[in-house]
Amino acid sequence: MRLTNSGSRTTTITRRRVLALAGGSALTALSLPMSGSVQAAKPAVPTRGFNLPDWLDRKDGIAPSEAVLEKLRQTGFESVRLPVNGDLLSAGDTAALHRIRDGVTDLVGRGFAVIVDMHPSADLHTALRDDFDAGAERAVRAWTTLRDVIADLPASSVYPELLNEPPLERAVWVPLRDRLAETVRSRCPLHTLIWGPAPYQGTWELADTPPLADDNQIAAIHFYTPMAFTHQCQTWDTSSPLARIANLPFPATKETPRVRELIDELRAAGDGQAADLIEEQLSTPWTKAAIAAEFAGLAHWSRTHGCPVIVDEFGVLNFCVDAESRTFWIRAVRRAAEAHRIGWTYWELDQGFGFIGSRRSTEGFDRSMIAALVGDG
Repeated sequence: MRLTNSGSRTTTITRRRVLALAGGSALTALSLPMSGSVQAAKPAVPTRGFNLPDWLDRKDGIAPSEAVLEKLRQTGFESVRLPVNGDLLSAGDTAALHRIRDGVTDLVGRGFAVIVDMHPSADLHTALRDDFDAGAERAVRAWTTLRDVIADLPASSVYPELLNEPPLERAVWVPLRDRLAETVRSRCPLHTLIWGPAPYQGTWELADTPPLADDNQIAAIHFYTPMAFTHQCQTWDTSSPLARIANLPFPATKETPRVRELIDELRAAGDGQAADLIEEQLSTPWTKAAIAAEFAGLAHWSRTHGCPVIVDEFGVLNFCVDAESRTFWIRAVRRAAEAHRIGWTYWELDQGFGFIGSRRSTEGFDRSMIAALVGDG
């Protein structure tokens, strides 16, 4: 399923748009008003998707099996977000380019829409934060290389995403975003560009971020609210209070028995930091209505700016959460997105946030998770 936002907007026809229409043999079917403007159709928004890291973003990445991809497609998934490593590309790694082209071509051939997501490595992330000029040049070089691959892939199915979670302040990111967009657009006149606000792609960061000056774009946000629930028992930063929070339910309030019990346990152990985080994040009760309100705000931004939106990351770690709470949250996010015609791709397929056991085996598909993501109702 692809989502096309309802409504329309009046857009002055740009030279790029005229050339794009002509290249698609659509200009002859378009009746142009005398005013020189046209009602521009919103781009289709990928949806019902999943993220697939650790394949095309590393030299030793593991590809999903053909059987797994076929089962996922038959199950109802329609989009894949593929992180790619800009450092491999800027280093002139032609093998990486061939792997990206072949991988995306295979997914498109199976009927998936594909988001090609420039996911900065730790080195590029550090460079952007600590040596911006050098980091920006690396990002531009990466897209200068990758854009030639994207240009040869179908614009109706392949979406370049400019940079995942840019580690920059908004005032610094927006000019670089526009430069990256120009870099990609020079070779890809028909492809829909995806970008997100800096630095976390949070819903709260989108409000003050202007869209691109481009009539074929999608804004991307990430949704992990509340993180005390979605990231409990996280393992990659043991100094974080999230690593010491476990078995929180959803929905919940400060008065939910398990919540009160955990807060008391943490305070008794001298861990006021983790206890305070839970109480702070429960200043608004964790409910389906609270999630829906977040997505209503996204829809308002989308209408105001005439720019479609996708939530291309959301998920709950499976380390120490009960299955019912996890699927409740995931179903609530998915329904809120679809109710407001916002696309979505779940983070991620088969790791800590995943919903299958292995990308190499058709065994171990989590039926309750799949039902929450693509089931009816």
